[in-house]
Amino acid sequence: MKTGVSDIALTAIAPVIWGSTYIVATEFLQGFSPLTVALLRALPAGLLLLLIVRRLPHGIWWFRAIALGALNISMFLSMLFVAAYRLPGGVAATVAAVQPLIVVFIAALLMKAPIRPVSLVAAIVGIVGVALLVLTPQAALDEIGIAAGLVGAVSMAFGNVLARKWKSPESLLTSTAWQLTAGGLLLVPVALAFEPAVPFPTGLNLLALAWLSLIGAALTYVLWFRGIARLESAAVSALLFLSPLTAVLLGWVYLGQSLSVLQIVGVLLVIGSIWLSQRVSARS
Repeated sequence: MKTGVSDIALTAIAPVIWGSTYIVATEFLQGFSPLTVALLRALPAGLLLLLIVRRLPHGIWWFRAIALGALNISMFLSMLFVAAYRLPGGVAATVAAVQPLIVVFIAALLMKAPIRPVSLVAAIVGIVGVALLVLTPQAALDEIGIAAGLVGAVSMAFGNVLARKWKSPESLLTSTAWQLTAGGLLLVPVALAFEPAVPFPTGLNLLALAWLSLIGAALTYVLWFRGIARLESAAVSALLFLSPLTAVLLGWVYLGQSLSVLQIVGVLLVIGSIWLSQRVSARS
């Protein structure tokens, strides 16, 4: 399948928007627990898309929708927030950044995709770039947090590759609606069992939740799964490096945070890693 610049650009919108999640949650959703925010992000978006498409899964797609929803939405978000709670943000982001490297091997296992040395180099360069962007000398390690971050990265890596392998017979909106709804519903019992009650929302809270759900889930996952269907798995996963890059740049612009020389080097490495991944994909 020939890679187009427009396909890459549209897919890249998703991780760029996901990079705003941290600043939106910390600035406008104080008092909301992480799993509750994850639930309120996924389920309303899925139900809205389901209301638009008005189609339910059939046959084996009941199982596949639940499996993809668990891997890409509920499992990934749950482990992501466990890691975020137990690790400093920089460590959590660096652990999550191993996902593009994992995707290379999972795609080889499930789809017989060739393991290209240049793709491995690009993924490693991206991990180093993210580490320079977000790690601090005071970063502490926690075994459970690191394990959760790795499980989340592996979960979404499997989900992304399987979403490409299992070609849905339905439209992009329909398959995205199934995954978001299934993932959101799977989060309901977890949030009810382990999370405190939802605080009464203010107007700013509602606007922040609307951004995370309508834009940060409904729109972005449609664009993300579109990219999965059109681009190589390694090329798509490399775009995830844009999330921590966006988060750092937003902190610099809106929160007045400073950028060190090492962080600027990290920015260049992340951009170089993404460029190299897309170039390898285009050539293949």
